[in-house]
Amino acid sequence: MTGTLQLAESSTEGSGGPSQTPDSKVGEIPQWRLMLRRFRRSKLAVVSVIILLFMYLVAAFAPFLSPNDPQEVSPDYKYAAPSPWTFDGGPAMCRITQEIDPVNISTTYVTNCDDPIKLNFFSQGFEYKLFGFIPADRHLFTADEGRVLIFGADGNGRDVFSRTIHGAQISMTIGLLGVAIATVLGSVIGTISGYAGGVTDNIIQRIIEIIMSIPTLPLWATMAAVLSPDLAVTDRFFMMTIILSLVTWTSLARQVRGKVMGYSHADYVAAARSAGSSGLRIVGTHLMPNATSHIVAVAMLQIPATILAETSLSFLGIGMLEPAISWGVLLKDASRIDVLQQFPWLLMPGLAVIIVITCFQLLGDGVRDAVDPYS
Repeated sequence: MTGTLQLAESSTEGSGGPSQTPDSKVGEIPQWRLMLRRFRRSKLAVVSVIILLFMYLVAAFAPFLSPNDPQEVSPDYKYAAPSPWTFDGGPAMCRITQEIDPVNISTTYVTNCDDPIKLNFFSQGFEYKLFGFIPADRHLFTADEGRVLIFGADGNGRDVFSRTIHGAQISMTIGLLGVAIATVLGSVIGTISGYAGGVTDNIIQRIIEIIMSIPTLPLWATMAAVLSPDLAVTDRFFMMTIILSLVTWTSLARQVRGKVMGYSHADYVAAARSAGSSGLRIVGTHLMPNATSHIVAVAMLQIPATILAETSLSFLGIGMLEPAISWGVLLKDASRIDVLQQFPWLLMPGLAVIIVITCFQLLGDGVRDAVDPYS
């Protein structure tokens, strides 16, 4: 398989037709160009790529975009509603004042737009490390007094907007890393199983069947529950990534095995064997490259499932735990229906999950169609 599509010019017979040279061609189109051309036809997939790139940029620059420290507790803003926007010589936020209702013994908030809080752009705020190692204290916008609450505050008075975009760093990254590990495992094990055959193939397939027979969520929950709650945030993140990848590789391994078994009987593989190529060279040069497009398509569709798995485990309290910030951890605050009815802005992390999952699914569909450009 050459990986290119050769388009030969048709010659015109007769005295009036143009002369042709034997090696003249209209063009030579590489395989990746055919895939890109097919991918561009899917408008939803292209839009999904743009949205996902934007959200990953937001996650990368989350400290810079956050007007408040996501971990800062403020009893004066417990369950405060989103701050209304106004314009007073520039963008400003209405002032929110906490008051205690002596009759109902409850907290209420009074909004005052007559004396708004002006926003300062590219000003100093809480200190952070951009990308984890660059010390900085500049933010896109801050307020000299009070708090800028775009999505409101949670039960501890912490800014939901700042926590949501910080949560994207864990929830969106753990999906990519988990799928990357699972893809490597599935590709390698599936290739070995399909190419070796015999006893090796039987042993690997029986192991895969055992793993696939266990319900996924209880298995993840059991492995996550084994982790010590005292683990550092970074250690727990990497352990959760490994746990999420230990189950998802099985489906890909079976699909790669089928692809490799089909390719191993092709004429070009037989020719390579006749030429004296080793098994490792045949796998690396012929079998794996031909299965790459299928592997990429399956991996893209697996990312949203992994993100949902992390969100579910964290929501249940056996995934990422406080003080870590992930979308699943944030959605625990919205688990009570009475709280959710009064403070619906606590569901904003759930909206972020829906957007990301939908975009990844549309992107996966676009990639799946693009890897077969001849259909």
